Amino acid sequence: MNNRKQDKSVRAISKEMKIDLHIHSRCSDGQMDLREIFEEARKREIGLISITDHDSLDCQEEAEILAAEYGIQYIYGLELSVSFSHPGYRESKPVSLDFLAYEYDIHYPPLNRKLTELREYRQNRAEQILEKINRELAREDLQEFTHKDLEEIRDSMDGAFGRPHIADHMVKKGVVASRQEAFDRYLVRCNVPKMPLTLTEASKLVKGAGGRLMLSHPNHPRGTSLIKLTRDLKEQQKIVEETMLSYIDGIECWHSEHDRETTESYLAFARRLGLMVTGGSDCHQQPVILGTVNIPYYVAEQFSIDIKGE
Repeated sequence: MNNRKQDKSVRAISKEMKIDLHIHSRCSDGQMDLREIFEEARKREIGLISITDHDSLDCQEEAEILAAEYGIQYIYGLELSVSFSHPGYRESKPVSLDFLAYEYDIHYPPLNRKLTELREYRQNRAEQILEKINRELAREDLQEFTHKDLEEIRDSMDGAFGRPHIADHMVKKGVVASRQEAFDRYLVRCNVPKMPLTLTEASKLVKGAGGRLMLSHPNHPRGTSLIKLTRDLKEQQKIVEETMLSYIDGIECWHSEHDRETTESYLAFARRLGLMVTGGSDCHQQPVILGTVNIPYYVAEQFSIDIKGE
């Protein structure tokens, strides 16, 4: 197997160009295909991007090819869902946290095997969720989903099967008016747990592939974040310091759902501990928010990407 790792030689972007290292495509739960994303990135003068699909590497090689075509610098990306627990919170019951991986070997066999397992589990999980939704629809005297609906959902996506794909199909069928309504009325209540992946395992896979692991959006108010354990930033950072430093390389400080206080607090925390700092819009293209987070140029320099015009 070709274990080609992304070239880490010095690359250059303009200091004035934007950076977005957290973007989702149709290979997971985004709404745009890769070419549409790169077209939009060029229009918005984004000089460095990373496609960070959930538990999927399917788009990485194509993304690198398109990046060269569009003259945009590219870093291999991935977002992993991790099951995390802390004895001081929620009676040690696990919560889901997201971690971003960058600059790894996309052909590393253990990582690919694990992502295949996760993808197969997602498929089974989606079928179980649809069964639960059908019970709710039957109670409401609405038409239930059939095997044909499941096939249509599969055909509409390019990568990992997740709840957003079901939500979009519910909108298409007229069951709900929006993806958010689908979650509020059905998908939260009908959820099935994800396949557990520990932080230890995630770190071993990413580091084994020569990559770097970052804690995603630690204070996302509605997402998979430490806010599920505590809303206090200092307490969140204490959790990170006590339990994660052996496994991560950095923290996503800039995010579309982080306020200024969160960004500044996590920046100071990362600097104190010598951690890398990253950022991105977390764009799923509904709406299109590519490049809307103001990320400083020195983030690129951490990845051996030179900045022109200094």
